[in-house]
Amino acid sequence: MYDIENYYNAENIKEAVTLLKEHPDARIISGGSDVLIKIREGKMAGTSLVCIRDIKEIKGVNLMESGDIYIGAGTTFSSITNDPVIKEHIPVLGEAVDQVGGPQVRNIGTIGGNVCNGAVSADSAPALFSLNAMLRIADGTGGRMVPIQDFYLGPGRVDLHQGDVLTHIVIPGKEYQGYQGHYIKYAMRNAMDIATLSCCAVSRIDREKMVLEDVRITFGVAAPVPCRCTETEQALKGMKVGEELYSKAEELVRQEIHPRDSWRASRDFRIQIGGEIAKRALMRSIELAGGAGK
Repeated sequence: MYDIENYYNAENIKEAVTLLKEHPDARIISGGSDVLIKIREGKMAGTSLVCIRDIKEIKGVNLMESGDIYIGAGTTFSSITNDPVIKEHIPVLGEAVDQVGGPQVRNIGTIGGNVCNGAVSADSAPALFSLNAMLRIADGTGGRMVPIQDFYLGPGRVDLHQGDVLTHIVIPGKEYQGYQGHYIKYAMRNAMDIATLSCCAVSRIDREKMVLEDVRITFGVAAPVPCRCTETEQALKGMKVGEELYSKAEELVRQEIHPRDSWRASRDFRIQIGGEIAKRALMRSIELAGGAGK
């Protein structure tokens, strides 16, 4: 039994924004894989819902002439994983969201919901952070673009105001062209579990000199919000591809991340695992970019 006060179905973005402004206490629902669970548990009992599931404008993946990739917020995880644009240009994102829950959840859950939920364990977040994603938010007055790094405000808190609707996730061409990435999720089970710790490494190498030109390393569940290891990134740039690079990445990451103790894992364990999965993710991203893994 779901305790829902009112249910409104928006047919377009403008109507969704209007409904949210007319009903300040209403919450957006699309796939419902998070919202309905919270309602059933009583955490959001009696809430009103604005459904955006039928809005075609916010579904699908499009490669623009500029090279930017627009991902509709209402696109399901399964659709992202199987999309030809994602497979060709940013497969790391498809691989990351393919680790969300099970097939049923991936068939209804949306990337927009995953982002707006604000969970530090969200599988899409480390990849989107490492791709320097931008978020297109409609508000009825022209909207705004927000870097994903500025969107997460704290555990479960994001930069959405009354009447705001996340419509698209934008991956600028310059942020993925020439780069390869790899995502690793460490969890207590091999499937159907949230991350105990996760890491995404995206890198670009000079294949002639075998030098790491650029790297972005992002962790989930290593801080109150997804976190980029910017100090580690700067220290690694310009290094020769090889064991010294990977050992340094492992060492520096352990100094930079700040996970907490929880029933899933201790802080010390997460730090130890963090260095290892960062090294493996970086190594694999360089392999994919045409460099030697070891």
